[in-house]
Order: sequence, then structure tokens, then C-alpha cells
Amino acid sequence: MFDLSGMTALVTGGGRGLGFEMAKALARAGATVMINGRNEAALDMARHKAASDGIAFDIVAGDVSTDAEKIVAAAAGKTGQLDVVIHAVGERDRRGTDVMDPAAFATLVNTDLTAAYAMARAALPYFRRSSSARLIFVTSIAASVARPGDPAYTAAKGGLDALTRSLAVELGSATLTVNAIAPGWFATETNAALASDQALQAFVDIRIPLKRWGRPEEIAGCRLPGLACRQLRQWHHLDGGRGHDRADVNVIVDNLPGPAAAFGIRLGAVCLDPECV
Repeated sequence: MFDLSGMTALVTGGGRGLGFEMAKALARAGATVMINGRNEAALDMARHKAASDGIAFDIVAGDVSTDAEKIVAAAAGKTGQLDVVIHAVGERDRRGTDVMDPAAFATLVNTDLTAAYAMARAALPYFRRSSSARLIFVTSIAASVARPGDPAYTAAKGGLDALTRSLAVELGSATLTVNAIAPGWFATETNAALASDQALQAFVDIRIPLKRWGRPEEIAGCRLPGLACRQLRQWHHLDGGRGHDRADVNVIVDNLPGPAAAFGIRLGAVCLDPECV
């Protein structure tokens, strides 16, 4: 595990699921960690849950779709700095085009894409004062592997991939990198019903080489590669090999330590820097 002592990190959507597990990994590495979500009571429950494992969080309640600047300022106020932002917040509305009206589509895109831009923009002044700033977006394999009845989420995550590229080119420097982690099928609270669906498990058995859903704690086992990597832009697909038959997959890394080695991480581009893995 790398050392993040002296760094301050903010994880949006850090009260549950993958965001919670990533926040714990940052704290274990020595960072001062703030978790964000809209529900302060839920965040407080997450903080107490982490404390039972000897992990300390602070909480910053707020809606990223409307309060990005306030959230960033509150997070940085703890230590006077902000070095890492992991934007893991995201909504899902599994309604098809015949049912989802444009207003509902726009609401989801605003939360899952526009808010990511707002958070990045708000954090930029702090990043420029940091000697090792990291901006990490949690996208999804849905950005490139679509399924029926999910147009807004697919569009938003595709846009987030594109935003990662754009900000990496515009903002990337020796002291700031922009990366994306694209999880595949993880058995989070949001996906609990799907993960227990035996009919869907038949698809998992066929399309995912490991024949199972990912466990949320496995997201942290990948050493949060966007933090370790010195490359300006990488996509880190943690999907159990779900995209193994994609033509644009350049390399499959199978020598990762810990839980991520079990679930597998796929890079969207060849990384020649050993710190990237």
C-alpha cells in the first residue's frame, strides 16, 4: 500500500458501496478523508461503521449537482488543502426511452456527468497548490458496453469517459493527473436485487470469466491505480474480465496484489510505468 500521509482526500458518494470502500482504502494509506453524500444521517452511519474498523472519516453533506463549490470548500477547510478527489457519486434510472422523458434524462445526466465537471472545477485551485494532486472519476463499463433500457446512465458515463480525456489534456501536469476507474458488475447495495437474480447469474456465468459479481471491497484492492499512476490519463476497468472480448482491450493485468488480483483489472491503454499496476 502506498503512503498518503499528509494528503487530504474527498470521496463523493463515499457513504456506501464502492465509494465507501475507496474512502477506507485512502484512510488506511494515511490520508485525511472526507466522505460526501446528500444524507447526513447516512454519512454519519458510514463514519461510525468505519470507526468500528479503526478508520476515521469526516463527513461533508451536500448535493454535488448543486453545491459543488461548498462541498469542496468544506472538505479543504479541514486541513487547508485538497489533494485527491474521487468522484464516485452516481444515480441510476433503469427506464427505457419509451418511458423516460427528457426532463428525467437531463436530471440523471446532471448528477452523473455535469456534477463531475463542477467538482473538478471547484477543486482546481486546491489542486494547483498541491505537489501531487489526483482527480479520479468513477465511470462504468456501461460507457462502452451498453444494455437495453438504460439510456441516460450509459450516456452520462460515456460523457464522463470523454470528460476524463478532455481534463487530462487540459489540466494534466507533473503535479496533477486525471484518471478514471470503470467498475463492472459489483454487488453493491444498489445492485443487491440484480446480484441475487438467478436468471441474471446465467448471463454472468457466460460473459464474466470469473463467473461472479465483484465484491465492493475488491475495488480497494486494486491500489486505486489512478492514485499510483503517473500517467496523465488511464482507464482502469475493474470488471472480472467482462470486456475480455472487446477489440480495444490492449492488456489484461493478472498479477495485482490482494483482492483485485482475484477479480481482475483491465486497463484501457497499455501502461509502461510500473507504478500504474
